[in-house]
Amino acid sequence: MATATAASPATPRKVGAYDRVFYTTMTLAMAGTVFVGFGPTFYFRVLGSQPLISQTGAPFTPLLHFHAALFTLWVVLFVVQTALVATDRVAVHRRLGTAGAVLAVLMVMAGVGTAISAAARGAAPPGFDPLRFLAIPLGDMLTFATFVSTALYWRRDKEMHKRLMLLAYISIIGAALARIPAVAQMGPAGFFGFTLIFVVAGIAYDVGSRRRVHPAYLWGGSFLAASVPLRMVISSTEAWKTLAEALTRMV
Repeated sequence: MATATAASPATPRKVGAYDRVFYTTMTLAMAGTVFVGFGPTFYFRVLGSQPLISQTGAPFTPLLHFHAALFTLWVVLFVVQTALVATDRVAVHRRLGTAGAVLAVLMVMAGVGTAISAAARGAAPPGFDPLRFLAIPLGDMLTFATFVSTALYWRRDKEMHKRLMLLAYISIIGAALARIPAVAQMGPAGFFGFTLIFVVAGIAYDVGSRRRVHPAYLWGGSFLAASVPLRMVISSTEAWKTLAEALTRMV
């Protein structure tokens, strides 16, 4: 009896240690995905002091520079925030959280502006109609904003908060995946499918470490997965075409 009682408190500590390893690994894996995906058109060119080009080969506009800088800062901040929690510097993590919230707002604004501007220029991946494709990045910004705002609301519940923040990051990783040639050849099903692998990894980890799936992954993962076909359906309607045309006329 005494042995069982003494042993039971060790379980939360072990889970906490496993959590630090898992979330650090996920964060680094996604940062690596972003670096590989945007490397040829952005990071490798920055490191080599070469002119920057967009996915379609067009030169970078000031808005694209701003957009890229913000999203790169998000990747760096996410790594830092994860490291702070992993090393028990939670107070610093919370203070940086305010900056993260401001950054997220700027990212959504820049992301929406960049997407509309690209559609107005007729820029889209090969085989996509620019106006229809506009639903994809705008959907990314909607899901990202939803996850971040919900995570901030639940910031005092660390289990809920960290999963929602991870889902926020996952919701925008598709843009990097879509720029990896092997994934891009598969079309939307490919890069959205690979995006959901990160969600499945979170669910699998919960099952392995806790024998249950946290509601954040159940509801958040379902929301993210459902948003993909929903965007495709919406983008094919006349109502969306009318809205997209109106948005592109604003820039």
